[in-house]
Amino acid sequence: MDINSIDWRPQLGNKTDYGIGFVGCGGIVQYAHIPAYQKAGFRMVAAYDIKRESAEKVAELTGTARVCESLDELLADPAVDIVDIAVMPWAQLDVVRQVAAAGKHMLCQKPLSDDFGQATQIVELARLAGVKQAVNHQMRWDSGIAASKIMIERGMIGTPTDAQIQVSSATPWHMWPWLATAPRLEVQYHSIHYIDSMRFLFGSPEWVTSRHAKYAGQGDVRAETKTITVFDYASGLQALVAVNHYNMHAEASAIFRFLGTEGAIEGTIGLMYNYPSGRPDTLRYSQKDQPPVDLPLDEFWIPDAFVGPMAGLMQAIETDTLPATDTADNLNTLRLIEAAYLSAAEHRSVRPSEIGA
Repeated sequence: MDINSIDWRPQLGNKTDYGIGFVGCGGIVQYAHIPAYQKAGFRMVAAYDIKRESAEKVAELTGTARVCESLDELLADPAVDIVDIAVMPWAQLDVVRQVAAAGKHMLCQKPLSDDFGQATQIVELARLAGVKQAVNHQMRWDSGIAASKIMIERGMIGTPTDAQIQVSSATPWHMWPWLATAPRLEVQYHSIHYIDSMRFLFGSPEWVTSRHAKYAGQGDVRAETKTITVFDYASGLQALVAVNHYNMHAEASAIFRFLGTEGAIEGTIGLMYNYPSGRPDTLRYSQKDQPPVDLPLDEFWIPDAFVGPMAGLMQAIETDTLPATDTADNLNTLRLIEAAYLSAAEHRSVRPSEIGA
């Protein structure tokens, strides 16, 4: 099978001119959403933030969006078809309530909420309003993960037997001062990417076992910064997510390895090398008695993968189907997050079905 035939890039629908209005105009919108949407040719029409200067910056960067004085003003704009929400998780429910009442489709930030019950309310609000609602789990479109998904579905590694994502880096927490006081940190705001990617690739596990720790020198940072999480599947597959954010002296490392009965996929997560500038992912495919083959990858997780969730939402609107990262399905990722915290707190393995039962 020709590895170069794998088209891992985000796919656009036939209609891509839906008007996008930003609610929350902070750094991630400025350095990830906007350049990705500009690359895809998406139409950005409005911006609102409680800090007007942030909305003005977004308007400047897009060259097309107008600054709105209130959320109500943005929602009343007929040019806004999709609301791109990028607010703190504890503020998202209130925004979603207003967006749903206005009958607008929406792309939510992840995690949907820092409370599982509120996350279910967010999903229900969209269902009752009859609007499409996706969540911005863009790592599914990161080139290494997207290519691996295609290869696994094509049977190129046979039956999956082992999966690993391991990251060891020095994370610049100063970029997000609010995380220093958060009661949850690493799993909820970082490993959530890897956990969702594992579920995307292999489905939900039977059991979750997670252990959390702090680095002795993390200072005022309140919550966990080193974690190990293991998923056990009924098939015998085991998946490992191991992350250390305080690799202060050794070379950074960010790898993924997906092994099966017929082959193996190995690569690197380029963003985590010299974050936030990063580099493209790498991917190597191996089979027994065959020379390994490299798949050339030339895009970045940030910003390129951010095309994917919005493109998937647009396709869902166009075809009246579920978005690729539909929020109702995303509750299953949040169950894994909650299970990881419960496992760490109670020092036991947890079934995801225990969450929200």
